[in-house]
Amino acid sequence: MEKNKSCFDAKNIEAIIKESAELFVTIIEDKELQNSVLKSSELIIETLKNGGKILLCGNGGSAADAQHFAGEMVGSFMIKNRAALSAIALNSDTSILTSIGNDSSFEEIFSKQVQALGRAEDVLIGISTSGNSKNIIKAFEEAKCIGMKLIALCGAGGQMPEMADIAMRVPSTSTPRIQEVHSLLIHLICGYVEAELF
Repeated sequence: MEKNKSCFDAKNIEAIIKESAELFVTIIEDKELQNSVLKSSELIIETLKNGGKILLCGNGGSAADAQHFAGEMVGSFMIKNRAALSAIALNSDTSILTSIGNDSSFEEIFSKQVQALGRAEDVLIGISTSGNSKNIIKAFEEAKCIGMKLIALCGAGGQMPEMADIAMRVPSTSTPRIQEVHSLLIHLICGYVEAELF
């Protein structure tokens, strides 16, 4: 009996690496995206200086990105032994997520936390490759009511960028490629914020 062959081989791996590399080359020329990174960094710095905090949310791989971002802010990115920066990933507390999801609705898992934790001086960063995550859109709506500033970290389309004060749009519709660029953008922002504050 012949074993199932993997759909991946050396050619596929090379093609995927090329696709990823080409997207990174594209964003070198994307001045709008780079400007959004700078604006996001400056908004985060202003928020932290004024005693505000950064709330983040995402689903799946984007949830991991939200936790990654918060970890770099609270812990450290490049500068060791610095003061912690105030950031919370709203997708981290399983008791909160499961209680809201079970008792109310999965669409409210972030908006209820924004209602509880968000203040007008805070920023909410929503991370979604599609830009259409319903629970993040609902969180954006709640944050707007409170008077918070909104940053969308997303792909080429979706509703979130239209709602946000600043949108960092990766010019792609491929989830894994967008996530790869999101990691870079998170590192750029964390590096900029640390350099300015410390």
